[in-house]
Amino acid sequence: MHNPPVDRQRYLEKPIREDLQAKMVFLAGPRQVGKTTLAQHVLHDSGPGVYLSWDNREDRTAMRAARWPAGKSLVVLDELHKWRGWKRWLKGEYDKHRARLRFLVTGSARLDIYRRGADSLQGRYHHYRLHPFSLSEAIGELRAQLPSPGTELPIEQRQGASEALATLLRFGGFPEPFLAGSDRVLRRWQKERLERFFRDDVRDLEPVRDLGSVELLADMLPERVGSPLSLNALREDLEVSQRAVTRWVDVLERLYHVVRVRPFVTPRVRALRKMPKAYLWDWSLVAADAPRFENLVALHLLKFCHTLQDREGYAVELHYLRDRAGHEVDFLVTFKGRPWFAVEAKLAATRVDPAIVYFRDRLDIPWTYQVTLEGDHDFVENGVRVLPANKLLAALA
Repeated sequence: MHNPPVDRQRYLEKPIREDLQAKMVFLAGPRQVGKTTLAQHVLHDSGPGVYLSWDNREDRTAMRAARWPAGKSLVVLDELHKWRGWKRWLKGEYDKHRARLRFLVTGSARLDIYRRGADSLQGRYHHYRLHPFSLSEAIGELRAQLPSPGTELPIEQRQGASEALATLLRFGGFPEPFLAGSDRVLRRWQKERLERFFRDDVRDLEPVRDLGSVELLADMLPERVGSPLSLNALREDLEVSQRAVTRWVDVLERLYHVVRVRPFVTPRVRALRKMPKAYLWDWSLVAADAPRFENLVALHLLKFCHTLQDREGYAVELHYLRDRAGHEVDFLVTFKGRPWFAVEAKLAATRVDPAIVYFRDRLDIPWTYQVTLEGDHDFVENGVRVLPANKLLAALA
């Protein structure tokens, strides 16, 4: 008998339940983003089943011995990726018991890396990435249907959006600090989460000799949010090799600590360089107002893209725009490699940034938006819509 979790329903619960009827589901995402709670919701509503975590000794024994419930059941396997042989083992168990067992696998590291191996699970799974609360989740109104790629976003005023955005900006989108709404809870949560992140997740994913330098690298990233991420500059600051800092950034990305947004490259615009920009999954770690707001917008757009990719299979990607003349726009969402809509984020503005007009004309971007945190201006200038951020973000996943 599973007691129902008291937390609110997450945006991926319904599609996960549907997909479990036909295949395995892999659910990845940052530490403490709510994967276990979501899995327990699904388990509670799915009848007989069992939850097993690789971090628990008794559960590890049960996994390795393949001690499954009798009859048709849901099996939730948490942090299974920490077992070196998990891919081949899971493939065998799924092929053997697929007629009666459904598998939901969750983890704090990317679970799609098995695609590089010879024992591919291709065709046996659906893969989801769980994000922190976005504005739609924060106000408790999940969108039943996402916009079709290439169409205009369904922008409208939603009740409570302004207040919810202020809370998200202050406390971040991770469930515990957001729901608590307390600066003290946020500070303690950040400290304890980061300690476990480096002690457990980083060490479990890949042996790192100089863990202190990786922590120092993570400390540097909040100050570099929204700027091109130069690995060479990081190498010089850390006094390590280019190979080491490259590997460390890869580890932080695979563990859902940092996000790299790459520039949109096209012959129609002479790009300055192909350097990505860095953002954090937990934007509450960013101290400065403007970068924190830009980071929040980045994660909302990334969640929108990931949801369209994971739920619907659309080829939607997030980029930014920058050329050699110094024109730059914060974000460009593409569909099948073509511009869909661009977003420029400003703390406050009453005029359109010329760069977004410049890129719209050269790249034929169908829709362009400039969002502001402060003020309630909503108007169109030079074909660009300037509007409060809460209106645009509430239109996303």
